[in-house]
Order: sequence, then C-alpha cells, then structure tokens
Amino acid sequence: MNTTAQVISIFGTKGGVGKTFIATNLAATLRLQSGLKIALLTFDATKTDVSLMLGTTEVTRLEGPRKAQELPSVIAEACRTHAYVLIDAGSVLSEFAAAAFEHSNLILLVITPDVVAVRHTNRTIEMFESIKLPLGMVKMVINRAESRGNFRSREVKDQFPITVIAEIPSDGRLAGLSMNQGIPVVSFGESSRLKDAFKRLAASLTEHPEWFVRQATLDPSALQRVMQPSDERSKSFPHDPAASNGEPQEDPLRLLKRRIHARLIERFDLKRLDLTALTMNNPAMAKQLKGRVEQLTIELLAEETGLVPDMEQRARFVKEIVDEILGLGPLEELMRDHEISDILVNGKDTIYIERHGKLFLTGRRFLSNDQLITVIERIVAPLGRRVDESNPMVDARLPDGSRVNAIIPPLSVAGPMLSIRKFMRGRYAMEDLIRLETLTPAMATFLDACVKARKNIIVSGGAGSGKTTVLNALSAFLPDGERIITIEDAAELRLRQQHWIPLEARPPNIEGKGAVTIRQIFRNVLRMRPDRIIIGECRGDETLDMLQAMNTGHEGSMTTIHANSPQDVITRLDALVLMSNIELPVRAVREQIISALDLIVHTARLSDGSRKITHITALTGTEERVSFEDLFIFRQHGVDVQGRVLGEFLSTQHRPSFFEEFKAKGIPLDERIFSNPS
Repeated sequence: MNTTAQVISIFGTKGGVGKTFIATNLAATLRLQSGLKIALLTFDATKTDVSLMLGTTEVTRLEGPRKAQELPSVIAEACRTHAYVLIDAGSVLSEFAAAAFEHSNLILLVITPDVVAVRHTNRTIEMFESIKLPLGMVKMVINRAESRGNFRSREVKDQFPITVIAEIPSDGRLAGLSMNQGIPVVSFGESSRLKDAFKRLAASLTEHPEWFVRQATLDPSALQRVMQPSDERSKSFPHDPAASNGEPQEDPLRLLKRRIHARLIERFDLKRLDLTALTMNNPAMAKQLKGRVEQLTIELLAEETGLVPDMEQRARFVKEIVDEILGLGPLEELMRDHEISDILVNGKDTIYIERHGKLFLTGRRFLSNDQLITVIERIVAPLGRRVDESNPMVDARLPDGSRVNAIIPPLSVAGPMLSIRKFMRGRYAMEDLIRLETLTPAMATFLDACVKARKNIIVSGGAGSGKTTVLNALSAFLPDGERIITIEDAAELRLRQQHWIPLEARPPNIEGKGAVTIRQIFRNVLRMRPDRIIIGECRGDETLDMLQAMNTGHEGSMTTIHANSPQDVITRLDALVLMSNIELPVRAVREQIISALDLIVHTARLSDGSRKITHITALTGTEERVSFEDLFIFRQHGVDVQGRVLGEFLSTQHRPSFFEEFKAKGIPLDERIFSNPS
C-alpha cells in the first residue's frame, strides 16, 4: 500500500452547493498540475455527472460499492496506486459518508454564501462534533463566493471555527461550458478567475501537508443517533440532515428549482419585465429572451451539480424552469396536450386534468402559491383583467378560445384555484360523434331534418357533458344561404357557413366598467336581420329575449342550457326568465316556453368518461300541462370489467307531432328511422 497516499472527502453542507463540481474539477486540476495519479470515488448519485465533467482527463473514476462495509477496502486498494484519492461523500451523513470520514486524512466542507447554507453548515459542524470528528481535519471551501445578493466571504469566515482554504467564484458561463462540453474548467485555454481558484486550491493541498491528519475514529453510538439511512433515495437526492420537528423533508429537486428560479428572477429582473407585451407583441425578442434564460439556466444548473443525474433529466429540468419563468409553469405542457380538455388547479400542490372524459391527478406542482398567482395574473393581464384581494374572482377567455376561471384568497381558503376549459382545435363533425358512439346515424338524420325544418332546439346537459360540441355539430346542418349570428360569453362555436357573424359578450374592465352583456347584444342582433340566432348558453336574463325571438319570426334558433334531464329544462327556463326583472305570471312564462321550443337534445357524461345523447325529446302541451315525448333514448345496462358503460340507443317508435312538416317543406325523412333494428 502507498503509505503516502492522501484521502480527501468532499462533503456538502446541503444538496445543491456544488459539491460534485468542486470534487471533479479539483481532481482534474490536481492531475494536470501535479502529474500525480488521482482517483475520484463516487456513488450512484454522482457518477453520471462525474463522467460528464471529467472529460478526457486521466483521473481514475471509481464507483463506490453497494455496501458501506466494503468502502474501506475500495479506498485501500485505490491508495496502493494513487497519490490522492478524492471521495464525493454526498451531503447527508449516511453510512457511506461516515465510512469515508473514518478513512480520510482531510475533509473539505463545501458551502455557499447564503443564509440557508450557513444555517445548514452550523448544524453540520454540530453534527461533526457530536460524532467526535476532529474539526482540525475539516477545511472549508466557499463555492460561488461573492455572488450577487449573498454574504461576503469575510462574513462567512467569521461564522465558523473552521479554516477557509479556498473561495471558488461564481462563473455560470464557464461552469455551463464545462458541463456541456465535458471539459474541466482547468482544461479551458482561456484564463478565468474560476480556473485560477481551482489551481490555487490544488496547489495549497500539495503545499500544506500539515492539513492532512491521521484517520479519525468516530463515536459509533452518536453515529447511530444522527446517521441517515443509506437507501437509494438518500444517495440520489440528499436530504437535509437537520430536518426539524420530524416533518417530511421537501424534495431536493424542488428546492434546487426554487434556488435557480430565484437567481433567474434576480438576473433578469423579471418582476419588472413586461413579459405579456414582450411575448405577444415582439415574438423575435421573446425568442431571444427564451434563449438567454435557457442558457443561463444551464449554467446555473452546472453549478448545482449532483442532483440531476442524466442529460435527459437535465433537459427536462431546464425546460420546466424556462416554462416557470416565461410561461405557465407546470401548466405549459398540459396546455399543449390536445387530448386534455380541462385543467383544474386546486392550490399549488394539486393539479388535475380531464382526458377523454375522466379526471386524473397529475404529479405536477407549483413552487409556491405566489408562483400560481403569478401564472394566473400572466393569463388574465393581456385580457384587461386583474385578480387581487379586492377582485379575487376572474372569468376570462384566452386568445386561443380556452375559458379561464380563477378564485384566490380570501375567498378560496385552500389557496388559489384555477380552472381552464381548453378550446379544442379539432372541430367535431356529426360523423365524428357517430363514430364516437355519441348518437346513432338515425338520430343524426332526424336532427338534420329538424335543423333544416327550422325547429327551435335547446341542447341540455350537465357541466362537461358535450353540449357545445353537439351544438357545433348541429350548426353544420344550417343552410349556406342563411344569415347566422352567434352570441356567446366566451367564443367557442365555429361555424363553417360563409354568412356567419360571431359576437361575444364583454366583461367589465379593471375599473368594473364597460361590460356588454349577452342580453344587450341580443337586442342589437334583432336589428341585424338574422335568419338564425344561436346563443352559446342561456344562463341569465337573455333567456326571455331568446324565447320571444323564437316566437316572433326567428324560428330555427338554438342554444344550450345546464339541466339534469329534459324535464328539468322547463324548470330551469322558468327560473332564468324570472331573473329578467320583468314581472310576468308563471303561466305566461310557461306559455312562452312551450310555444317557442320544439326539441330538447339532452347530453350526459357517463361513468366511463364517454359522452352520449341520452334523450331526443319533443316538447308539446299547454301552459297547464307540458308533455315530453321521448323519440330516442340511450338505455344503460351496466358496465364491463374495464368499467366501460354497456347500453344501447333505442327509438321509442313515436313520431313527433311535427313529422308531417318535413314532407310539406320538401325535407325527405324516412319514417323507418323511428324503428329499432331487429
């Protein structure tokens, strides 16, 4: 055995201080500067980073054993043929770290000059003292020294009874190049403060043999009290060794993301930067800014080595950071996924999505409630809306047509809430709905005839049951030669007809003024000579105007309404008409409804997430008695082992009272569609 070999453990006061960056570059510098044989021993968490950062240097890379008991023999074997054996000992006192300390001659404690690292360092020193580790064999290395917004190195030195032997300056550009190109900083031809700092550190180790002491014997009973388990998670994602009150420790990757996020905000002053104006009005500048943020994120991540093991994970990590800085954070990818119809955020830690009619809990989270509120503000600000304590609710539409609703504290007790109903780019035609088994070809043929015969149709159903999708499909049956006007709260309808005029209500501005309601627009539309009027949804006092229009020459109009069944549609319409502040007896209201409506198309979202038209119901009767005549229904029999709904569409074999009108208007309709297949 080479008795002159020196063993150095590099230990981090917490995850993310740049311990692996220090270890790899120190090993490479020692090798190139002294010409001696150097070994660097790592564990699973850092071996990929080490391979990336050492490049082609002749440092021997050793992988630590799977069991801590085997570590002494690995160290002894390395000492036979190497002058220095460096150990990347992690940032948590595990069995591996304890074994490394007991067989080291020097321990380099890596710290960054920030308040969190200082607090962790104090606890680490207390831990060292409790396990009887001589502080004389511990020296301190300050990484990212003198970085903006942190403590000065002198202030850090005054905090601890340990000698600081090196101050490694912050150089994100060079550190990023080192990581991306697989070249240690000492191998770069250009001179830099970072390169010079590693040269001085390596030289000081060879010039000060008195720093290296005899191996220590640790207190085994104290070790048992403070040592963390050496499981895979402990090695891959170091925990805070001083977590208090027995509370679960936060994911180190999330803490890393917070640190980089904070440094990016500081660098770009993003709180003052008008990201909305930039991204919407200057795409070229937005692209340039994104490139700058990506590059700086890579450089900052290179300084925080050891927590993100592989290149694919790094690329995803950088993308997530950029999305959080310039986009919608964890919602960015969800907004781009065309299979997702709804995004539901219940506070910073809970994000649900709806895919194919079913809700799923994602593993995505916001860094904080503040970040979630920032995203909400980023969404609504371009729309002339605001959300704050004085205005804690907002309802808006994104430029792509998606609907957004947000509610924040104090109204929301559990934190900010955000709901996004995504605007589906692919418009469903009636053929698509038949293919998806939302209805049958016979039902579609009947609805086609009703639209062409100018029957007034209301599409009813619960939230998310597909009402707007069905209304869009029905609109395809409208003749091209007619003037069609649509009115919506948030524009979702997309008609193919050439003579289509889409109108949209306007919410109040930031001062609470300037609102234009559907009712106001509707009254104006009556002066625009419409052949057909389609209201996206009746939900207020515009309902009475709609019913009156249907009764006075605007037959063939359509709308949607929230209701649980065809029978509930009438009750719901009664209530909405009474909200119009016009005093009418209930009998007169009911007469208006019966006279105006011809057909109810009821939709439902079933337990397996599928959406179906469960009823096509003709409406007849008098104000005293309303008659509902089901023409087509969906009858459910049960569910299969996969949870899929079993059932069938059936015709009740009744013909509507207005069936003869089809023939009179020259609309061919074979009455056999009302027969069930044998």
